[in-house]
Amino acid sequence: MAEYVDVNGVRMWFDERGEGEPLVLLHGGLTDSRDFTGNLDVLAGRFRLLLPERRGHGHTADVPGPLTVEVMARDTIAFLEKIVDGPVRLAGYSAGAMVALGVAVRRPDLVERLVLVSGGFHPDGMILRPVAGAPLPPQLVEAYAQVSPDGADHFSVVVDKIARSVDEEPGLEVADLGAVTCPTLVVAADDDIVTLEHTVALYRGLREAQLAIVPGTSHLLLHEKPDLCARLVTDFLTTGPTPTWMPISRATPHNTPV
Repeated sequence: MAEYVDVNGVRMWFDERGEGEPLVLLHGGLTDSRDFTGNLDVLAGRFRLLLPERRGHGHTADVPGPLTVEVMARDTIAFLEKIVDGPVRLAGYSAGAMVALGVAVRRPDLVERLVLVSGGFHPDGMILRPVAGAPLPPQLVEAYAQVSPDGADHFSVVVDKIARSVDEEPGLEVADLGAVTCPTLVVAADDDIVTLEHTVALYRGLREAQLAIVPGTSHLLLHEKPDLCARLVTDFLTTGPTPTWMPISRATPHNTPV
C-alpha cells in the first residue's frame, strides 16, 4: 500500500507491505525502492516492511536545497517518528546505508538493529563517486523517468546535487561510529565501489558488528546474489548472536588493540 507523509517540508512517498514488527529499507542513491525487488522485499513475509523514497528519488519530488546524507538522515528520522511507534530494524543499501548509519549515529534510540549494505561512513572510502555533468546511464534515466513527478529532465539536477554533497560533506569519523549502540550487520561485495579497507574500518569502528563479504559480486550484489543476500539479512534480523568457539577480537573490549 503506497502512501505519502509530510516530513521536513517534503511530501515523502513510501510503500508498506506485510505485517509484524517494522523493518525500514532505504534504497540507494539515484534509484528508488525498486532496489529491493526480488531480494530484501521477501522480508515482507516476516515484517511490516516500510520502503520510503527520499527527496528527489523515486515517487518523491525534489525540493529546493541540498541532497546531503545529513539532510536525508534527518528526513528519515522524521519519517520514523511519524510512522513507527518505537525503535525499528533499519537496513540501507549504498547511499541508503550511509543515511541509515547517519540515523543510528544521531538517534540511536530509534534503531534496534542496523544493516548496512555496500555503504561507507566517509567519502574517502569510495572508489567511484557521482560526477556533476557526466553522461548518465540510460537505464538509470529511464527508471527515474518512470516514476519521478519531476520528469526525466530533472534527473541531472538531482545528480549534480548529490555529486556536490559528496565533494563538500565531511562524512563521519571512526570515533563517531561509537555512537551506534545497536547490533549491526555490515555487508559488502568483494568488488564493491567502497574499498574493502574502508568496509573493514566501518566494521571495526562499530560496537557490536558482524561482517559479511559476498564473494563474486559487485555493487549490485542484491541483484547478483539475491537469495544469499536475503538469507544473510534475514538471519541477522531474526536470530540472536551465535557464540563463537574461538573469539579473538570479540574477546577484547571494543576498540582495544589486540
